[in-house]
Amino acid sequence: MNIESIKTLGELKQSGFNSKSIKDELRDNLVQKIKNNETTFNGVHGYQNTVIPELERAILSRHNINLLGLRGQAKTRLARLMLNLLDEYIPIVEGSEINDDPFNPLSRYAKERIKEMGDKTPIAWLHRSERFAEKLATPDVTVADIIGDVDPIKAANLKLSYADDRVIHYGMIPRANRCIFVINELPDLQARIQVALFNILQEGDIQIRGFKLRLPLDMQFLFTANPEDYTNRGSIVTPLKDRIGSQILTHYPIDIETARTITEQEAKVVENQKSNVLVPDLARDLLEQIVFEARESDYIDAKSGVSARLSITALENLMSTAERRALLSGQDKTTVRLSDFLGIIPSITGKVELVYEGEQEGAAVVAYNLIGEAIKSLFVEYFPKIEKLKKQEDETPYDDLISWFFNRKEGFELVDQLTDDAYTSLLNEVTPLDELLDKYQPIVEPSDRNFVKEFVLWGLAEYKQLSKHRFTEGLQFKDPYGSFISGI
Repeated sequence: MNIESIKTLGELKQSGFNSKSIKDELRDNLVQKIKNNETTFNGVHGYQNTVIPELERAILSRHNINLLGLRGQAKTRLARLMLNLLDEYIPIVEGSEINDDPFNPLSRYAKERIKEMGDKTPIAWLHRSERFAEKLATPDVTVADIIGDVDPIKAANLKLSYADDRVIHYGMIPRANRCIFVINELPDLQARIQVALFNILQEGDIQIRGFKLRLPLDMQFLFTANPEDYTNRGSIVTPLKDRIGSQILTHYPIDIETARTITEQEAKVVENQKSNVLVPDLARDLLEQIVFEARESDYIDAKSGVSARLSITALENLMSTAERRALLSGQDKTTVRLSDFLGIIPSITGKVELVYEGEQEGAAVVAYNLIGEAIKSLFVEYFPKIEKLKKQEDETPYDDLISWFFNRKEGFELVDQLTDDAYTSLLNEVTPLDELLDKYQPIVEPSDRNFVKEFVLWGLAEYKQLSKHRFTEGLQFKDPYGSFISGI
């Protein structure tokens, strides 16, 4: 159908166009996508077997939907992606404030215009990109904002009395007729405002300053809510929950691979950084493991959640830390080092809510410790486990490496601003590291080798086989007992 040629109601009738509700639109287009084996929600990862099937079932059931989950779980993204399930264009009565359907007008304006002009009534076309309305629920939202109010200026200009319904100024919801309407953080909406939604959801009535208008609005409502809000800032009133057809629980990624996919998709990394800063595979896994550790940490409030935005901004900071180091040392290209992970601490401290014990430790200390815990968790996937209790005569794969540090009188220092060549030369001095990698990680990429070497040193430090000390210009690794014995 060539919509550009259809300008009037008469031409729309002749075209054979059939009007349908927005919920039917979503349902019919979803049915077609499922039949064609098309991806319905592109760019959302980790929900293929959980959230997306439930969301599709809710759309097929023509339900209003509440997405319930902690922050950073793609709730708003899912809502916006529903636009792709709408028809590309729909006809409206030209000049209508509430997107009146020419075949089923609701407003007085549209009804009078069609009565007056008949088949010559002008038609406009609304693209699906314009059929999305979003409101963040805040305590200052009023009924007038979302439903409407009497407009005294309109009454004065049109010389109408307040008894005339033409003095009404429609709020956000009536103006979003035939659209997807999203209310984010629903529990933050005052209870009396939530009550104003009852009839809209169920019966289609709205009341404005004494005017009871029968406006059966054609809308797809989608709400988002954080379970933390139910106890901390407010709650969804029970009758409103009862009127929402489906409540769908979202969740964080359950494995590192999915988390990596999300982070790499969402991180805003400039082309210069992509080409000049190499991020080893192990570094990317470690970054995600830090977030997994944060979600399990006793120092962080689990009810508040740890957003996926933490790993996204952490990757941006990690690459910027390596880039800055390269610029200071006069290099064009570099590879991320494990010591660069200290640069992601500001990305962590602002995105976690600490419990009392965490506040006592301090946000920066908690963040630093999360890096250590992540290294410990991944270490056993790459190298033999370090047993806490072992017999003195038992040999371990790390004996030669620990002996190398034991026999070194001064500490082994990795200065932050070393050039890549100097950094490589320094790590190559620790010959047992090469033997360890050749035995347990023989297929590691040459470009990743230095990172894995430093990973071993950090891992041994976390397992108390080496001591690690942070000083102003870098890190120092030592045998924890060597200096004590040499002093004796």
